[in-house]
Amino acid sequence: MADTPAELVHYEVADQVATITLDSPHNRNALSRQLVTELLACLERADQDPDALVVLLKSSGRVFCSGADLSEASTTPMEEGARAMVRMQRSVAALSKPVVTVVLGAARAGGIGLVASSDIVIVADDATFALTEVKLGLAPAVISLTVFPRLTPRAASLTALGGEVFTGAQAADYGLATKAVPADQLDAAVAEMLAQLTTGALQGLRETKQVLNAPLLANIDAGADAMVALSARLFGSDEAREAMTAFLSRGK
Repeated sequence: MADTPAELVHYEVADQVATITLDSPHNRNALSRQLVTELLACLERADQDPDALVVLLKSSGRVFCSGADLSEASTTPMEEGARAMVRMQRSVAALSKPVVTVVLGAARAGGIGLVASSDIVIVADDATFALTEVKLGLAPAVISLTVFPRLTPRAASLTALGGEVFTGAQAADYGLATKAVPADQLDAAVAEMLAQLTTGALQGLRETKQVLNAPLLANIDAGADAMVALSARLFGSDEAREAMTAFLSRGK
């Protein structure tokens, strides 16, 4: 009998905060089928948990999320993977409780979609972000549904077309992050934010988040089919396959 795969996403609740931790260091928390499935289950659990008022999303190591699991691209139907990423973003945005996401180190591509879906994002000022799709013959199609509404238009053009790394401090300036602080102050800043949020009433938090995220959810729902189709077409193209093969062969 095959061994049961190790859990990649952990859930715990204390002091009215449900903490969801991404813990897949072997692939830098890439959005594998297993990780996304477990993350969706933990988000649903947090949504229904009577002991949780706020959700904290973080990673066990420095890397928050490296984006799509390119090693699965040849075995997972492209459209299926793209739809899973839409569901993941929508689940965070539609959750009845505020989601606070913390980034200490790196977030890339699809991982930035997870950041953008969150209500409050606190990052280390030297954390790194990059929309690298353009360099692989791809486009930030599915994640554009949440990322572009957060970014200023000029920041969206710069980061998506340039594909270069930008810092946590820049992410805050661009509108992607709520707040950037020195790495050694990150835990204190997160604790302060959680303490502030947990003074809210459940109904107040739920209804206010619903008002805030109505435009974002409408954008996701209106654009999902077109962006899934675009993502599938690009991932299936010869140009992107060659670029991804070269990328994986470099061991990055």
